[in-house]
Amino acid sequence: MKAAVYTRTGDPGVLELADQPIPEPEAGEVLVRMAFAGVNPTDVKSRSGDGSPPPYGWQIPGQDGAGVIEATGHGVDSTLVGERVWVWEAAGTRPWGTAAEYTLVPSRQIVLLGPAPFEVGAVLGIPFLTAHRCLTVGEMVPRHLDLGSLADHVVLVQGGAGAVGNAAIQLARWAEATVIATVSSSEKAQLAAAAGASHVINYRQQDVVAEVKKIAPHGVDTIVEVAGDQNAPIDAQVIGHGGVVSVYSYRGDGELSLPGTRFMSPNARWQFVSVFQVPATAKAQAVQDVATAATQGGVRVGADAGLPLHFYPLAEAADAHAAVEASAVGKVLISTSQEEPAP
Repeated sequence: MKAAVYTRTGDPGVLELADQPIPEPEAGEVLVRMAFAGVNPTDVKSRSGDGSPPPYGWQIPGQDGAGVIEATGHGVDSTLVGERVWVWEAAGTRPWGTAAEYTLVPSRQIVLLGPAPFEVGAVLGIPFLTAHRCLTVGEMVPRHLDLGSLADHVVLVQGGAGAVGNAAIQLARWAEATVIATVSSSEKAQLAAAAGASHVINYRQQDVVAEVKKIAPHGVDTIVEVAGDQNAPIDAQVIGHGGVVSVYSYRGDGELSLPGTRFMSPNARWQFVSVFQVPATAKAQAVQDVATAATQGGVRVGADAGLPLHFYPLAEAADAHAAVEASAVGKVLISTSQEEPAP
């Protein structure tokens, strides 16, 4: 089989197309013939480095992806063979990532995809699980998302054109929240609106605080925050009683200064979110809810869903990583086979 592999950390050029034997699934594992692998900033960060080898001496990158189960190991239901699935955190603590024609995954980290396109499955992992955590971690919000579960909530998505921002908009709208998104350009405004944002604010041209207060005079319930260090003063002025600022990213050096009295009065919460450290019960709920959203048509991909897709063949995995490093707008996918695997 072909796989993108690196044996030392560094720039995207360390990724090479290699021939490897198709692995055999061991107990508790499944072998998945991949259709698409998603590329996330965390994949780039894991590959980057000083030239030292990865923990296992070699690494196939890729946490997310979608494909078809080819074989199962001992203890895994053999009737799963042929099922279309999506994969999450494949390369979290293992050398078998998704940027390959085949990969090995613990059975608990595959989810039935149903009739949804493989491209949808390949985007669901890190962005949507992160977004789910951001939307459910507050004191005044439900831990479980479903149709109508956020019907009386207002969600502010700071950075609505990014992958996590898009996921947060789509999940929140599926749960029937009122969604406000901020963006930096008219082009990104179109993407946020296509994702389903109820209101879009261009923060380069509009006063975010003033515009948000027009929409939610009593404040917003949840802020999905892409730049916690930069946006804290804005968040402090628009958060509602018992609201939460869910911070999943920084833009600067990571130093954070909070106007404490503004958050103290409404009993607001700051919550930092790293998808890899989410408690097991919350992660399981997120996987279940995201899967439900996907099967119910609550997740879409492509420019008309606010998430342009950028495809790269497996042989150009280095270029796919470079595109993510260059902050490509939308989602970068690696086509892991010349033809989609058939169930």
